[in-house]
Amino acid sequence: MAADSPAASPPSSPAASPAASPPGVLRIGNASGFYGDRFDALREMLTDGPLDVLTGDYLAELTMLILGRDRRKNSDAGYAKTFLRQLEEGLGLAHERGVRIVTNAGGLNPAGLAAAVRALAARVGVPVRVAHVEGDDLLARGGWGDGVLTANAYLGGAGIAACLRAGADVVITGRVTDAALVTGPAAAHFGWDLTGPDRPNDPDRPYDPDRPGDLDALAGAVVAGHVLECGTQATGGNYSFFSQHDLRGQDLRGHDLRRPGFPLAEIHADGSAVITKHDGTGGLVDLGTVTAQLLYETGGARYPGPDVTARLDTVRLDQDGPDRVRISGVRGEPPPPALKVGLNRLGGLRNEIVFVLTGLDIDAKARLVRGQMEDALAGRRPAEVRWELARTDRPDADTEETASALLRLVVRDSDPEVVGRAVSGAAIELALGSYPGFHVTAPPGNGVPYGVFEAAYVDASEVAHTAVLPDGRRVALPAPLRTKALEPVPAPPLPEPLPAGLPTRRAPLGLVVGARSGDKGGDANVGVWARSEDGWRWLAHQLTTDRFRELIPESRELTVVRHLLPRLRAVNFTVEGLLGEGVAAQARFDPQAKALGEWLRARYADIPEVLL
Repeated sequence: MAADSPAASPPSSPAASPAASPPGVLRIGNASGFYGDRFDALREMLTDGPLDVLTGDYLAELTMLILGRDRRKNSDAGYAKTFLRQLEEGLGLAHERGVRIVTNAGGLNPAGLAAAVRALAARVGVPVRVAHVEGDDLLARGGWGDGVLTANAYLGGAGIAACLRAGADVVITGRVTDAALVTGPAAAHFGWDLTGPDRPNDPDRPYDPDRPGDLDALAGAVVAGHVLECGTQATGGNYSFFSQHDLRGQDLRGHDLRRPGFPLAEIHADGSAVITKHDGTGGLVDLGTVTAQLLYETGGARYPGPDVTARLDTVRLDQDGPDRVRISGVRGEPPPPALKVGLNRLGGLRNEIVFVLTGLDIDAKARLVRGQMEDALAGRRPAEVRWELARTDRPDADTEETASALLRLVVRDSDPEVVGRAVSGAAIELALGSYPGFHVTAPPGNGVPYGVFEAAYVDASEVAHTAVLPDGRRVALPAPLRTKALEPVPAPPLPEPLPAGLPTRRAPLGLVVGARSGDKGGDANVGVWARSEDGWRWLAHQLTTDRFRELIPESRELTVVRHLLPRLRAVNFTVEGLLGEGVAAQARFDPQAKALGEWLRARYADIPEVLL
């Protein structure tokens, strides 16, 4: 295609892989799901089995805030330094095995990390070609409001594809979508068109109004990329049924879940893929682990991205053998015309004190110390004061810890004095004059900065998506000409309900359904799926938005949206505003809603005995 024509020459052949991929298959593995993930994973993925491409996802909303603070102190910073240390050994291994590396570890400074990788390669004597992608950083554009530290558009895979087509061995990006780390290499390998089917100026792909383009293939790669992006969450990590039985009735206790292997996808030219892991590694890959990750941090049937909108309601999963799940049937639609822009700004300062209340009269002790602190703060009350009593105590406890409850005080304000000494000093002064057994979990300190995440949107044509090739040439990647505004998908019909009058037993939901939850800015998502067709028939009728609000009291005053995904036997809930201003604001006990799904599974319901 025209945008990539400067990079169209075939790349030089790297060293042969110990076990080349089957014809027509591209093996893409993942070695990082976040900044701070298992350090040895990159080396393990390179030595445990064959790969063509190894990706690493280091970025999240909170990570961008951290990198923004780093960059403010040092303009040369702003990338994930862990990745560079991992490459000290991994770069030579990748070169020996012919594995290309694609990562978003460049964060806010992909050019800086690319230069550092070149310097490392020269130092260790590994001849690699390094390229990077830029254009996502829109901070200099301005107009984002006060205190914004980062403003980054979520780019697609076109820049990555251009770099790989130009022969890059290592591609560094900034803020791209997590799935772009897979769509880019797949598009480069299979020749998919990442700028859309309406490219009349491409002599190699003449415009044909009846040709659908590569949207379905790209959508399949997006789904595979979404499964890979969080690393071991696809191979048994954080899995609801880790101690029970999977869909085939296999006892999961026969799998070693203490150290799950990282996932890989065998991608085919039509976009279908098999999710698996290297032989001999821990964990497992089955319909449940893949379903859980598919539901993670998604919403409705349309999963939008800069390359394509994938229809999650078309995904088909099939067990393809031990530790192998095939993904097929994914349909794609043109991407939306606008790109999401993640904004991070400093919201002020936060302080927290946790009072430990032990033994008898827990509520009275809480009232006493709360009243004392409220009196002390009355003169210079912080802008936000929040109290939460966690009744972790139990009667006649045989340890002091299990006899204790936790009373958490959280304050926020823009004035460091108001959330600092005024709060910590007031708490310390109560040490000998408050409730019996007074103590706190940690010495009170000064306030610490907290962040706020917001999402904005800009037209994709206004973003200078640029591939900087190994030889230094700069290639501008145009936005897709064919786009489609997002619209809700009509709700699918409900399955036939279970017969009325079945005997029921009051039991935790988690005995019959799995869940995975997470954050998207200030919203939380909870995906819930059934392990059998009868379980789905019950779940779809019973877990309505009203019932969800009953089970999760925090959501009762919020907007809760339910999406049905029958092919996955799943319902996906979005709880708007549950997380306040995002994870960095730490608005609740579980600021990323990671355990919200497990709380839901622990709630009791009247469940038909045939499901138990």
